[in-house]
Amino acid sequence: MTRPSLSDLTRNLANYDPDAIPVQQAQELIAQLVKPIAEAEYVGLHEALGRVLAADLISPISVPAHDNSAMDGYAFAGRSLATSGATVLRVVGSALAGKPFVGTVNVGTCVRIMTGAVMPADCDTVAPQELVALVEANLIQIGANLVCVGDHRRLCGEDLAQGQPALSAGRILRPSDLGLIASLGIGQVLVRRRLRVAYFSTGDELRSLRDTLDPGCIYDSNRYTLFGMLTRLGCELIDLGVVKDNPALLEMAFRNACTRADVVITSGGVSVGLADYTPQTIEKLGDVAFWKIRMRPGRPMTFGIITSEQESAYLFGLPGNPVAVMVTFYFMVRSALLLAMGALEQPLPKSQAVSESLIRKKAGRTEYQRGIVTPQVNGPSTVRVTGSQGSGVLRSMSEANCIIVLHEAQGTVAPGDLVDVYLFDGLV
Repeated sequence: MTRPSLSDLTRNLANYDPDAIPVQQAQELIAQLVKPIAEAEYVGLHEALGRVLAADLISPISVPAHDNSAMDGYAFAGRSLATSGATVLRVVGSALAGKPFVGTVNVGTCVRIMTGAVMPADCDTVAPQELVALVEANLIQIGANLVCVGDHRRLCGEDLAQGQPALSAGRILRPSDLGLIASLGIGQVLVRRRLRVAYFSTGDELRSLRDTLDPGCIYDSNRYTLFGMLTRLGCELIDLGVVKDNPALLEMAFRNACTRADVVITSGGVSVGLADYTPQTIEKLGDVAFWKIRMRPGRPMTFGIITSEQESAYLFGLPGNPVAVMVTFYFMVRSALLLAMGALEQPLPKSQAVSESLIRKKAGRTEYQRGIVTPQVNGPSTVRVTGSQGSGVLRSMSEANCIIVLHEAQGTVAPGDLVDVYLFDGLV
């Protein structure tokens, strides 16, 4: 699929400023540029969970394959029902799941039937066991007006007709989907290959977990949150560790990542500090759509394309602060990765809640605050911030169960105002 150039995409954007791009404009640019990977492969059902379906899955059979009973009871022709009073029927046999009745069911007769058993020929109605009284051996009675013609019968193809799509391309396969596919007798499915994502952290101050923590240094946490978020999406991960603030080492890391992955994600080094060499390295290797977003946290974020040895990859240069990494991932990177995976849109779970307190904000940028939503028995849920909103306070993300989004045009939030919240359930 042909990918438009960044210059083509940005040429006609109103008030386009790569150093101060609004959140919505940044999201739209990313969505226009990112294209799905083309490669696909067949996998068995045990390996298919979480994979992206590469083509519509067409049902080779009808489900159910025959008319069958939805209840334990008695099957008969609806025309046998008495027009007034009780109906009395003679039992001429039985039908079990997997063991159909092969005789004839005439008017005035019936067959004892179990749930899932094939409906005998000429039978279109089932009287549930609890509505039937045994008059004598092989003779039953159904009370007046208890059963109507066609009751408790599942029709052939009622769930899924042969030749119709059972699942659509782009679906991320869930446990229920695996069961559905198995019910069709299909053992392998065509899925997109896993999206390859290379990621690394930058900074002389970062230490790996087993290293000694020297004065002024910190342990690298961002690679672990990225690992968790990327794993949740089902990506194939390439962890390139920590790269020092050295132009040659950074260029080597970017080239290595570009030749091995579809997407490259970095954390740190995209600001304008004296030792932030990432921007100049990216400019040398790639084409950048923007450098900064009008958002907090996460303002210094880069998106573009880098190329090395005729291989190219999408690049997301995230800030170094831990909370900013997670916020930019969920609100900028996640949807792009799903798009590159070939998946259908999977919006973040959004709702509204009443703010419990004043939240100060100036119009002109989008702010993402960590919050705790509390459901209420009567009325809408309420939400409060988790305290300090510093972008380095990762504990606030662990304590929160949502992100409060204060949009660009929005000002200070008063107690009792409704705010948009995005729930963490299933994400973090």
